[in-house]
This record gives sequence, structure tokens and C-alpha cells, in this order.
Amino acid sequence: MPSHVDYRAAFSLVGTVLKYITVPFAFPLLVSLWYGESPLPFVVTILVALAVGEGLRRLRPEPDLGHREGFLLVGATWLAVPLIGTLPYLVAGQGSVANPVYALFESMSGFTTTGATVLSDISVERHGHGMMMYRQLTQWLGGMGIVVLMVAILPELSVGGAQLIKEEAPGFELEKLTPRITSTARALWKIYAGLTLLAAAVYYALNLFGPADGMTVYNAVAHALTTMPTGGFSPEARSAEAFAPIVQWAMIPFMIVAGTNFALLWHALDGNPSRLVDDSEFRAYLAALASVGGLIAALLYAGPGLDSTPSQVAPIVGAIEPALRQALFQVVAIVTTTGYASMDFNVWSAPAQTILLFAMFLGGSVGSAAGGIKIVRWYAISRLIDRELYTTVHPEAVRPIRVSGSVVDEDTLMGLVGFTLTFLLLFALSTVLLYLDTLRTPGLSLNGLEAMSVTMATLGNIGPGFGEVGPMNSYGEFSAAAKLYMTFLMWIGRLEIISVLVLLSPTFWRR
Repeated sequence: MPSHVDYRAAFSLVGTVLKYITVPFAFPLLVSLWYGESPLPFVVTILVALAVGEGLRRLRPEPDLGHREGFLLVGATWLAVPLIGTLPYLVAGQGSVANPVYALFESMSGFTTTGATVLSDISVERHGHGMMMYRQLTQWLGGMGIVVLMVAILPELSVGGAQLIKEEAPGFELEKLTPRITSTARALWKIYAGLTLLAAAVYYALNLFGPADGMTVYNAVAHALTTMPTGGFSPEARSAEAFAPIVQWAMIPFMIVAGTNFALLWHALDGNPSRLVDDSEFRAYLAALASVGGLIAALLYAGPGLDSTPSQVAPIVGAIEPALRQALFQVVAIVTTTGYASMDFNVWSAPAQTILLFAMFLGGSVGSAAGGIKIVRWYAISRLIDRELYTTVHPEAVRPIRVSGSVVDEDTLMGLVGFTLTFLLLFALSTVLLYLDTLRTPGLSLNGLEAMSVTMATLGNIGPGFGEVGPMNSYGEFSAAAKLYMTFLMWIGRLEIISVLVLLSPTFWRR
């Protein structure tokens, strides 16, 4: 049976995306030149991307984008860009990412803002300032969404742009902040870019006027590029732990903002800050951060016991500020799926680690840069459960589900429940598969908590897990097959599963 999808039209627009994505690659190229390093990895990448992009564009010079082609465009874009993104690592040929499987893992982790890494030697001395800045830039490009960026700048995507953005980040309907979807996309990117500049300025100001030694201009820009997209990559091997406590405190509010619905931020900046207070998801989001963070802070303050307290935890026991800072920083980093680390939480007690694993399932707000299941889904499901209990007692009652004062229709509710169940089923299946793979991998051993964290860290685009994949470790010990499967999980997780499963369904390709 012939295909009912015009793949030439979709791939033609993927080619256009590849051509335009080369423009920001000039930034790490210039950084390399500034530090006297070879710009060849970025020159080669730009030339290849332009050539491949032009070749794809000629498949259909004037593409007509339908509903199915939109799905294919989004899925293919999020594969093609990370594939092209492997070239700087491969051309440079430095460290573990000189291996194609490792390079693909690192590139996909960057663009999907997962933050998982296969690098065991994170440093500018090893990889160069330009390459490490490129690594940071990949997360910034993927944070607000590659398709959202292209809708903002490409006229050919203005028609059907709302559908494309929805398919890149499924969930509640995109709120049109302006009459035209292209203007809405531009508004979101302006807020995103503005907050990135503000973060860089604040980080560097802490170096100029405070005790934040090491937060140079380079580090300030590098960390701003991965704070706002909730990415978590750092050119420092010890992540945020490399900096003074004041820097960690400064990162927390930026991570919280990055995990907030950007439409709410737009309304707040447009003179209507009450939209933040009135939003049900935002209130639930802050409540989750405060409650989980407070619980872990209490556990760190009390300590696991004098005889079993690891050396890194010992200074926290009985000290309010370190306990509160470490707990709040890690909870915010995990819930928003940023993945920074202010310390190695592998040394935390089992109860604290278990609670942090629970936090991995929460996710940030819909319409934010954060990944995961998202707070709004849990909120809507909780209201749905409450309604079921109520109507069981009062079967004649009609009780609609409201989120932020608006009634959520039944189709949307079923979509939220369907996504959450699909996510949990894929999580369970992937945990078993990855755990079984570790049994045949020499030198690699995971317990149940660690195996679950591996899956959640990649599927939820979080980054660090526990044990072998703790915040100060890497994913380098896993087999090539496991790395490729986790690369798949990062891809499908960034597109929130359904957009990819649709492409894998035979009915998508039939008339």
C-alpha cells in the first residue's frame, strides 16, 4: 500500500533547518579562534550541514506541509540535528567522544538538554575552550526547542507553526501570546535569550563583586547557556560544586524560572504578574519544590548517623545553611531536569536518595524548558482521582476538572492519562532491558535504585542518576547497545513519547 506521507516535503524542511542551525555554530568557532585553538571541527560541521541541508531542500523546493508531514518533520529534525552535532566531536578526535556511538550519545544528550555524559575527562584543557562551549551551546539551542526557533525565523513554517510546536512539546494547547504564531515563537525566544543574558551577568557579577572565584566570563556564559534550557552540562568536572555557595544560591532561582511556563513569564513581564499567582500548575510546582526540598534538608541536617556519615555529608549534619542549600539545589535541579550537582548525592542516605528518585518523576511546568512528566499532568490526574471518588458517592453529580480556572475537556484529560501511563510503561520496560544489559557488561553493576535512575535520567531528560551514573560519574561504562538505546530514550523523551510513537505506528504511513 503506498505511503500517505509526503516525506519529500518533510525532509525538504529538515534541510532548511540544518542550513539555519549552522549560524549559531559560529559562536564556538569564534571562541576557538579567541583562545588560539583550531576552528576546523566547526568549519567542517558548518560546511557539511550546509551541503546536506541544501541536498534535502531540493527534494521539494516548495513543500506543502500537512498534518502527517508535520509529525515527520519534528521527529526527523530532532534526529538530524544531533547527528550533524556529532561532527565537531568526531573531527576533533579528543577523548571518548572520538567514538561515533559516544559522540551521538553526547550530542543527543546536549540537544535534548538531558545532560547525561560519556565524558570521563571534562575540562577545557583536554577538549579546548571552543569544544566545551559548543557542548554548552547544544543545550541552549535545544532548550526552548529547535522547531520553536525555526517557526520564529522561517516564513515557510508560519503556516502550521502551532501544530509543529505542539508536536515538539505535546501537552496542553499552546497559548497564543500574540495574534500570529511566529510572533509568539519570537516572544518566547526573546524571553529565553534575555534570561540567559541576565543569568550570565549575575554569575559574572558574583566574581567581580563577591567571593565567586573561578566564575570567569567564560564560565558565566557557559553556565548561563545550560541553566535556562535546564540542561546541566558544565565545563567543570565537579559541576556547580566547583563554585562558591553563593553561586549555587544564585543558580537556584534561575533553574526555577527555567522550569516555569514561559507564557506565564510573558504575562508577568507584560504587566500581569497575577497570572503566576493564579496558575494552579505554578502553585503546585512551587509547593513540590518546597516540600521535597524541605524533607531532604531535614534528612541531611539530621544525618544518617555518626558511624555511617560519609565524609562529604559530615559537614552538613547539624548545619542549617549547607543542608538547606544542598537539598534545595539538588531538588530544583532534578525536578526542573537541569541536572547540575552541588555535591555528589551518591553519598546521601538511602531515604534521601529514594525521595530524590521520586522527584525525578515530577518534572517542570508545561511550556517551560524542563522535561519529565510535568507537574500539570500530575495535578490534573489528582483532580481526576478526586472527581472519581466524589462521583462514586454522588453518581448524579457533574464535576468538571479545572486547571487555573479553565475547564479541561475530557479528550485532553484522557490524553494526559494516556501519556503518563505510556511513560511509566516505557520506564518499566526500559529499566528491565538496561538492567539485563548490565549483567553482561564486565565491570558494571547496578542495584534496583540505580537501574531505575538510569532509565529515568535519560527518558526524563534529567542527566545524572545514582551509583555508576551519579552526578560526578559518566555513562561511559555502558555497552554500545545500551548507549544507543539510551540515545533513543533521550530522543523520545524530549518529544514526549507520543510524537515518536506515532511515527513508529504502521497506520501513520498508510492511507
